[in-house]
Amino acid sequence: MAALDPAGAPPADPALIDEAVELAQMAGAATLRWFRTAALAVDRKSDGTPVTQADREAERLVRTELAARHPDDGVLGEEESETLGRSGRRWILDPIDGTKAFTRGVPLYSNLLAVEDDHGIAVGVIHIPALSETVWAGRGRGCWCNGVAARVSSTARLADAYVSTSGFGPWSDDALLAIGHSGAALRTWGDGYGYALVATGRVDAMVDPEAALYDLAPMPVILGEAGGRFTSLEGTDGPGGGSGLASNGTLHEQLLTTLGDRPG
Repeated sequence: MAALDPAGAPPADPALIDEAVELAQMAGAATLRWFRTAALAVDRKSDGTPVTQADREAERLVRTELAARHPDDGVLGEEESETLGRSGRRWILDPIDGTKAFTRGVPLYSNLLAVEDDHGIAVGVIHIPALSETVWAGRGRGCWCNGVAARVSSTARLADAYVSTSGFGPWSDDALLAIGHSGAALRTWGDGYGYALVATGRVDAMVDPEAALYDLAPMPVILGEAGGRFTSLEGTDGPGGGSGLASNGTLHEQLLTTLGDRPG
């Protein structure tokens, strides 16, 4: 699949945007049935990260719907093997982004869904089911939060910025010091929720030193349509760089310069 090319790509199909929002919200409803329940069992994957019945059920639900609605489309998800497609279109999903928060009863986890075509990411959805909040965007169609147009902040100085991250574990000491010395306020309103906060102007930047494609797939179109910018920490466009930096755009180069190659 090609990298995001908003200049030469056609606008997203509104019906496809609506469908992606519907599917993400269906996944969210499935996870809420397990949220803060005593019956929830937490397993460990081979990499040591947690996985639950809710993760698996939500991904299976979306995959079943997509197989019926778009049998020729590809599907890439976190919990099951990739389904290769024939249509030139691929759905990328993370059934629960923030599983650790989910297992602790913290309502900031999200369901992520993106649609990728020959021009890159066409549609992106971040659904935060426990807060009844959905942020979505379609290429050329704007960014929206619960039906209201979403826009990034206007903060111009890093010293005035709120910068969010998913956790301090992947950060180097040098990176933490660099952000601290910049004067920015560093918070851990992270995972997909952190990107939703940037797209809606509630924080100014989100940093993920380590992240997989399914963690980041919705972010280029969501941030771009909200007036911001999304790259890897090396400054490359698209969600496949293994790291993520979302900002209001004005602060982006300042953050890339401040962090350099230090975050991981």
